Amino acid sequence: MIINTNTEEFKNDIYDMMHLFYPDLILNEEDGVVLNHKLTLTDSSEENFFDINGKTSIDTQELPKFKPELRGTQLKKKRYIKRHIKLSLYKLLIQVTGKTMPWGSLTGIRPTKIGYELLDEGVPVYFIKEMLMKNYLVSEQKAKIVARVIRNQTSIIRNEKLVDLYINIPICPSRCSYCSFISSEYDKVKNILPKYLENLVKELKAVQKIVSDKAYVIRTVYIGGGTPSILTSEQFKMIFNEINYPISEFTVECGRPDTITEEKLKTLKEAEVTRISINPQTFCQKTLKLIGRNHTVKDVLEAYKLALKYDFSVNMDLIAGLPGEKLPTFKKSVNTALELSPDNITIHTLSLKHGSLLFNNPPDTDVNVVKMVDYAYEKLTADGYNPYYLYRQKNQIEGLENIGYTKKGKACTFNIDSMEETNSIIACGAGAISKRVFYDDNRIERLANPKFLTDYNDRIDEIIKKKYDFF
Repeated sequence: MIINTNTEEFKNDIYDMMHLFYPDLILNEEDGVVLNHKLTLTDSSEENFFDINGKTSIDTQELPKFKPELRGTQLKKKRYIKRHIKLSLYKLLIQVTGKTMPWGSLTGIRPTKIGYELLDEGVPVYFIKEMLMKNYLVSEQKAKIVARVIRNQTSIIRNEKLVDLYINIPICPSRCSYCSFISSEYDKVKNILPKYLENLVKELKAVQKIVSDKAYVIRTVYIGGGTPSILTSEQFKMIFNEINYPISEFTVECGRPDTITEEKLKTLKEAEVTRISINPQTFCQKTLKLIGRNHTVKDVLEAYKLALKYDFSVNMDLIAGLPGEKLPTFKKSVNTALELSPDNITIHTLSLKHGSLLFNNPPDTDVNVVKMVDYAYEKLTADGYNPYYLYRQKNQIEGLENIGYTKKGKACTFNIDSMEETNSIIACGAGAISKRVFYDDNRIERLANPKFLTDYNDRIDEIIKKKYDFF
């Protein structure tokens, strides 16, 4: 795919839109698709000329009267111009390919961000659906979901002193074929794991000082990965000893059921953990083996039964579009999850990520993935689950999305804070990314820890100093 444009500033946005329609083509490779774009700006208008293999369009929009003396005006103007570039290109791509996308001209990670921007501009929440359909050509169903998610996000509190604590355990029993996270297999790092946990404890002690010195209040704690439940009970206790904050939500990912034991769950309960995840991804044994998950469907059921014994709120993940799965198989997984009735169910659409084993050997997919996601929405909402967070990833099949569903009163506050970027996050461990939200300036700054365990161990003192200065 060759892209020629006179505005480098928006070239990545143009590529993202093209990639939705031509997911198999690579930028700057001569494969028969050539796009030419010219942006012409005046004080009062924006004109976009596009040509895709001889099919052309010219789209002119009148620019609003931006007030340069107001803070954020240039950013608003840039967003407005970008929106119309993408919308103009999207309309032409529909003509060229004969396809439409469920999210219209939206390519960003968080469609809800657009909804919140509309609210800030005075648009009533009940009108968000119509605005998304009109301004971005989002399908009616997806626009409806955005409005519904925003209505369900009742836990948002904007306070710069209210922060979440995230702890990363980037280790798994084995590597799933769809995964691209920087996560190490346990057998390859078990010799350096004790040193990693020792340094993680050191960083958590430093966080206690940051919280105390700078008058932060920890709102939620979330231990993710990877698969944190790969740790032993004693290793968990090392971490829990450094978490002494008065919180009402404490989550630990226990995604692989084969890592869950009654002893570990008892340790989590004693530490006042309130939420865990048990992620089957599918209830088809054949698929589990195909994607490299070394557990059985029976393991999922037994782990869930144990979790109920200790009264945890449980989330279960399912993935639509896994290799070899058709609509009936996915329906069975959704129906099985509903029979188990966990507090939360998250429906992911398969993303063919760079770095994953599936990226170079993608599964055969068809429109059944759209039907899978639609079935999950209809079935879960009919059964009393509400969509409460939503995000998208690059390379998701059919340009679809991930949605977290919850029973009433059981939403995960950390997930909302993280996805909507409404609160700062102090993140510890290898690969963890801290985030600081500045409300007055409408900006977010990030600080990333080294990705790999060895680098993290070698640079722990530097990491702690940077974190203290950052916050």
